[in-house]
Amino acid sequence: MSYFDYEGVAREARIPTEKLEELRHLIREEFPRDEMMYELHLLRACMAVRNGVVTLQQALSPRQESKA
Repeated sequence: MSYFDYEGVAREARIPTEKLEELRHLIREEFPRDEMMYELHLLRACMAVRNGVVTLQQALSPRQESKA
């Protein structure tokens, strides 16, 4: 079952297949059991790249944890 058409948005954003796989892996680590959240975050990441909010490199970079 697919919840969101993140692959279509990834094509619109011109994200290469190998980079989409990297993004999938990165987001899967964050949501290993929740398919809907996994796809939602993939969609949002692809939309952010497509819309120029972040670069693909930024989307693929590990998150910086804030120091308390």
